[in-house]
Amino acid sequence: MNEKLSQLRKKAMSLPLSPGVYLMKDRHGEIIYIGKAKKLKNRVSQYFGSQNSHAEKVRRMVENVDDFDYIITDSEFECLILECSLIKQHTPKYNILLKDDKGYSYIRVTDEQWRRMSYVLQKADDGARYIGPYKTSYYVKSTVDEAMKIFGLPTCSRRFPEDFGKARPCLNYHIKQCCAPCTGRVKLSDYNERFDAALELVRGDSARTARLLQQQMEKAAERLDFERAARYRDQIAALRRMRDKQKVVDINLEQLDVIAIAIEGSRGSAHVLRFSDSRLVDTENFIIEDIDDEVEFRSEFLLRYYTMRRDVPQHIDLDGQVDDPQTLERWLTETRGKRAYLTIPQRGVRKELVDMCRQNAFEALGQLRGVTGRELSVLEELRDLLGLSSIPSYIESYDISNLSGSDNVAGMVVYENARPLKAAYRKFKIKSFVGQDDFGSMNEVITRRLEEYRKSREEGVETGFGRLPDLILLDGGRGQVGAVLPVIREFGLKIPVFGMVKDDHHRTRAIVSADGEIALRPNRRVFTFVTGIQDEVHRYAISFNRQQRKRVLSSSLENIDGIGKKRSKELLRYFRTIGNIRKASVDQLAAAPGMTRPAAYQVYRYYHPESVAKGED
Repeated sequence: MNEKLSQLRKKAMSLPLSPGVYLMKDRHGEIIYIGKAKKLKNRVSQYFGSQNSHAEKVRRMVENVDDFDYIITDSEFECLILECSLIKQHTPKYNILLKDDKGYSYIRVTDEQWRRMSYVLQKADDGARYIGPYKTSYYVKSTVDEAMKIFGLPTCSRRFPEDFGKARPCLNYHIKQCCAPCTGRVKLSDYNERFDAALELVRGDSARTARLLQQQMEKAAERLDFERAARYRDQIAALRRMRDKQKVVDINLEQLDVIAIAIEGSRGSAHVLRFSDSRLVDTENFIIEDIDDEVEFRSEFLLRYYTMRRDVPQHIDLDGQVDDPQTLERWLTETRGKRAYLTIPQRGVRKELVDMCRQNAFEALGQLRGVTGRELSVLEELRDLLGLSSIPSYIESYDISNLSGSDNVAGMVVYENARPLKAAYRKFKIKSFVGQDDFGSMNEVITRRLEEYRKSREEGVETGFGRLPDLILLDGGRGQVGAVLPVIREFGLKIPVFGMVKDDHHRTRAIVSADGEIALRPNRRVFTFVTGIQDEVHRYAISFNRQQRKRVLSSSLENIDGIGKKRSKELLRYFRTIGNIRKASVDQLAAAPGMTRPAAYQVYRYYHPESVAKGED
């Protein structure tokens, strides 16, 4: 421990065992981190003890700490309020800080003969009419988009009537999402009727819009204007489909926020779904760097978010635990001015909403790496199932294949970000022994693979064998795992190793470690993922084994006079097996592609020397 840490620890050990807030400062006196503690002495002294137990972010912060101050409070609740206030005031470098880039939203209606509608974030002095402001941009944008589709309004950049007839209608017309005024065949009165209905929808109640359309449809039918009545009917149906989509997230609560997080490495994603009057009205996502702990991240995000937003709903659903939920719930209640509830749903519609929110959090992380949220979340599920310290982004899987101990080979398949990386697949011929020994074969394969890793690193190569996997999955049970773990330890590496075992019907049943089995439930996505890996590595290994057998059989045919590589391949392709070739007559052999009668006779003679000696054909 250096001298500075020793001094800071000595100062920390003199702190009282009382609740309070501490402020870490750098050598310039600038506050770089603010935290709270139930017992100041215990919490602050932990920072200046052994650095080995700290996460990377904490180690970097401690390296920059030159001094610290503290403020004692009467209760943990006062701690929380003071911490929020100080963080908002000082915006310390190492606290989670959310950038509030949300503004008000408007509906813009152009002042022209053929009016246009769009969603904008700012008003401009352009003569257009602006409806708003609205607090939530998500709801305004999605409603405007749906209204344009339902009533067939154009979204292109063409100008009317200047561009009438200048070009053919676009795809939206053919999929019945635009009435195509660009053709010049749409009356202005009909267009305005559509536009007014769309404007009514985005400004008001969809149920009222549906009633007006129903009345107009009935009037058109009474006038025997069946074409117009059919158009109203289609608009009503589209409006109902839009409302049906909203029912997917329908809940019997006036106000609800759903918050879920996703973490990959040191990067976190926090997603928020906001509901009002049982409708999804807004959605937000935040990407945060330098995340160390899931519970701490969720707790701090909750504090920062509602310090920034202030409009706290009655119910907040979370995807996991937070630090000191009672104190946090009390702070939310006081911020709201009414009772607020923190809940972790376990079943029902609200649990489905949390899962959907979590999927969106993973989707945001996945977009940064070019993968889908579903792929990222299944890797997180696998991490949790196996008790790994991080998401296994790079997985290698191995399988041994032989035929009664002959043609002993192995296949290695690689999955990166939950997708097969076929360029990294490798094949191995077992060299150290002859015969069937799956444990010995697996030991040899992993030894050779890690030897290649060592060579690659010495040459400065970090791809292919120069990259270590985050996880190794073996097609086999505890015996295969036991054969591989000593090799990994011998190389001084720490790579998680698990086996994949099948049931009597050759379906993936469980994952095994050196300590026991981990059951896979068929209703979990990780079950499908692991099954896919096991099927793929088995396919790859067995196809290599078949290739080897064909080469051996082909080379044995090449020992016959007049039979080269080309004819041996054609014979195997035509007869499929050596047994069929052996049973074939000279006439049948001569009928094979590329064969002549003298060559057929040589093959027959090779397999039937006794018959040839007796003069039999």
